[in-house]
Amino acid sequence: MKHEICKVADIPQTGSLIAPFFGREVHVWRSGERIRAAANACLHFGGPLDCKDGALVCQWHGARFDMESGERIEGPAPKGSRLMFLSTRVEDGALNYVWGE
Repeated sequence: MKHEICKVADIPQTGSLIAPFFGREVHVWRSGERIRAAANACLHFGGPLDCKDGALVCQWHGARFDMESGERIEGPAPKGSRLMFLSTRVEDGALNYVWGE
């Protein structure tokens, strides 16, 4: 099964796009040839994230996460924590969340 997140043409070359996702939000960005999508929620206290200088940064307490690996770089999020990436596939010009395949 699949669910469209956004059109590939809408994803910026730098930075990220915030897209609605089943009543929540996800950040979508380009990582080289890949397109990544991760939940817009800090692993410390669930705060929203901003895309800044190649990292996703919590607006509430400043935790920073690497956009390549999702790993915590610094801040109050637990050491060893990692952002939740979505399982996605590009099809017909759209980025789709896929599950159960």
